[in-house]
Amino acid sequence: MPDFNFSSAAILGTGSFGTALARLLATKLERVEMIGRDPTVAESINATRHNSRYLAGVELPENITASTSLGNAAAHPLVLFCVPTAATRETAKHLAEAGLPPGAVLLSCAKGIERNTGERMSEILHEQLPLQPLAVLSGPNHAEEIAACLATCAVIGTVDEDLARRLQELFTTPHFRSYTSDDLAGIEYGGAIKNVYAIAAGIAAGLGLGDNAIAALVTRALAEMTRLGTRLGGRMETFAGLSGVGDLIATCFSKHSRNNRVGLALGQGKTLEEATSSLGMVAEGVPNTLSIHETAQRAGVRTPIIDAVHAILYRDMPAARALHELLNRDPRPEND
Repeated sequence: MPDFNFSSAAILGTGSFGTALARLLATKLERVEMIGRDPTVAESINATRHNSRYLAGVELPENITASTSLGNAAAHPLVLFCVPTAATRETAKHLAEAGLPPGAVLLSCAKGIERNTGERMSEILHEQLPLQPLAVLSGPNHAEEIAACLATCAVIGTVDEDLARRLQELFTTPHFRSYTSDDLAGIEYGGAIKNVYAIAAGIAAGLGLGDNAIAALVTRALAEMTRLGTRLGGRMETFAGLSGVGDLIATCFSKHSRNNRVGLALGQGKTLEEATSSLGMVAEGVPNTLSIHETAQRAGVRTPIIDAVHAILYRDMPAARALHELLNRDPRPEND
């Protein structure tokens, strides 16, 4: 049985979130290796102790190194997946080909579900690497604030109680508090679905709507998220927790939210291409609107907010018209 004795970790992905988690773990582990695709980013991290492309201004400790060799992950007892959701299956496949020792733990940190299959990230990892212990991490976790050592809470999901306790210990610092849960489905669906609502909240702000409207939108989004997420297998209480309402609040209102910024630009009249090209990073809600809309349709769940965002992004519906249709649906009880 694995002892889950983590002395080092590999972080797949050299974006902002992977960088923030590397800095967090560097205080608890002997060594953290970031593994990405861009040699320029890796060389810059090693030479300057900064990831100036994705998390400028944050100094990285000496026990963080960077490379572009996925095979290096086999040297670490803990492997974090911080790649975009669209790259998770390919990365997992290549990692399986490179080989991992028995007992090496996979921790999924990406928030999304796969298009066409509707699979969660942990399901993809289990398919590709079925012998590895598996967990997920989610919550209101903006990279910029984690890296700045601002107070943050997260939830770690796994069905293995020993692994849950060990990861909770690892992801507990004076400014980072972790909770545990065995509801992987609820945690992952909450983290994925909220991205769509962050776009909706940004659109509402871009259209010039007030606090009343945005607060109502986010409240109804929580009801919709819970309705869809429980149909898909998550537990209701999980959507009232950190990976549900907690992450929803953060991503719908934070200046750090890429999804919210995309929505804001759309509400101000920019095209989707204009809204996304200025970010320089992936806004997961854009591709995940497709996969989540497909999943809701297959499940037969009523999701008017998701439908509205899908129409704006992929059916060229003007944002003002989508909002009008959303507000002028047939009256319903609040708890329906």
